[in-house]
Amino acid sequence: MQINATITGIEYKPLLVNELENIEFQNFDINTCPTSCVVFDKNMKFAISKWVSPKRTRSYPYERVYNTLGSSKKITIIPIIKDEGLDGDRDFIQWDTLSLMSLLDVYVILAYYYNAEKNTNYDNKITNQLFNNENVLNKIQEISTYHSSALHWNLKELKENFVPLILKVKENYHKISQMVNVQMHSEKGIETFQEKINENLNAFMVFSRQKAKEAQNREFVTQQPKESLQTLTKAKITITNYLGGQYFFTVDEVEIDNLELKLIEAKHSSSSSLPSINDIKDGLLKMILYTNLKEVQIKDQQYEIKPVLLLTSTKLKTEIDSYANSQEIESFYKNNNLNAKNNNLIKALFKEAKANNFLVSIRNG
Repeated sequence: MQINATITGIEYKPLLVNELENIEFQNFDINTCPTSCVVFDKNMKFAISKWVSPKRTRSYPYERVYNTLGSSKKITIIPIIKDEGLDGDRDFIQWDTLSLMSLLDVYVILAYYYNAEKNTNYDNKITNQLFNNENVLNKIQEISTYHSSALHWNLKELKENFVPLILKVKENYHKISQMVNVQMHSEKGIETFQEKINENLNAFMVFSRQKAKEAQNREFVTQQPKESLQTLTKAKITITNYLGGQYFFTVDEVEIDNLELKLIEAKHSSSSSLPSINDIKDGLLKMILYTNLKEVQIKDQQYEIKPVLLLTSTKLKTEIDSYANSQEIESFYKNNNLNAKNNNLIKALFKEAKANNFLVSIRNG
């Protein structure tokens, strides 16, 4: 099933954001800071998140970004390329990641790694990669005096600084390779990536969209181990925004009732009563997108949508959803012997669902 939708802006109230640690700018180091934090001095204050890979399916980057969404000014640091060596992965940043961050009004700092250690378990793999912190600090200072939107900043960085940064990536991975005696992936892949960008921004968008679409196609035929669904009714959804960016996602499950279409994002745990908070917040970022969709169509038929965050666990005996009243919720707690931490999480999650018009469903799976 192919679903198409548009998105024109974001309206959402995040309520499960963490209380972030505050770090003075003069003491900030991207390599040692928390995954989400606040950086400040007398002239600026930013909520900052960091990615350890440009690939959005690694290390819960959506959860990290989600934790900054309660702040008025938000920055995320993303490596443009991460090469783990010939025996590991190599990932490239995608246009749709930049476009999504722009849509969420998050300034992107394009970063690169300059140091690493040899992974002793492999002949040609590195670990403990370190960002160039000076580059990150300079970009934070630039953003502090930049008076246009995150969209304009992100496009400017892409147009003006992407190619010079790729050259730095090649230079630094060459140095790391010699320093720790590890063979990296061929530079030809980076050069091909650079050529695509050199052509023009539109070519980069087309190239990256194709990569994202290939990933969507792979996920479409794969049931992830953290999903526990009543059906296997997956669907592809392509979201187009006003920037011209397209997002290629796979919806874990869909249900159609007359002209209502439920888009279900599923998270599962087999060892705990609820999925991890990382999984839940990763799902909430999908809810931010789904609750703001317009013109949702399958073929030529338009649908009203109902986003659903489905949380399942093999340890649950009964089920509940965010429409439940207080008596039903208390009964659910008792029947499933949930601890105070899980009780408070469910209350907060239900509150966020009601504030943003989506459904949370919790049940055995």
